[in-house]
Amino acid sequence: MDKNQFRKDSLIRLKKGAKQRKYIKDFMVRKEVEKLIKAYKPKSILFYTPLETEVNLMPLINKYRKKIDIYLPFIEEKSFKMVKYRLPLKRNNFNVLEPKNSYFKIKNIDMIIVPVVGVDGNFKRVGFGKGMYDRFYEKLKKKPIVIFVQRERCFTHKKITNDYDISADFYITPN
Repeated sequence: MDKNQFRKDSLIRLKKGAKQRKYIKDFMVRKEVEKLIKAYKPKSILFYTPLETEVNLMPLINKYRKKIDIYLPFIEEKSFKMVKYRLPLKRNNFNVLEPKNSYFKIKNIDMIIVPVVGVDGNFKRVGFGKGMYDRFYEKLKKKPIVIFVQRERCFTHKKITNDYDISADFYITPN
């Protein structure tokens, strides 16, 4: 199995799983993410706004937004930049909610929570195939704690990713 086939199989599984007990699964993942936030005490976190197949972490964003600097991706061409979380959020061309653009440069981030389509034997991310998180991560001078989250466990022991693919410190699923 190659990366593209694994991605296709995982997306089918995630779409099916998006309808089955998603609130319970999301709650379970949020609980584990919150344990890591409490353990590592980051001053800044890059979250994301979820697509239908991704874990909804918005309750954590709302809970921590007054205690921790919360950032979201703002898509620019083939990558994204971090933008401070602020309302209102608007849908972009990829149908992803994001805050308004900001010209403030954020240099460091303590923790990144990354949605995944799958994870391989190198503990690296298989995403939607655009490479946005990989390009973003590559530009960071100080490497943050990386947490992969997923509603359905889509993991292969095979090593199917590329050298440039982002790897995780933690991989959280409801299982």
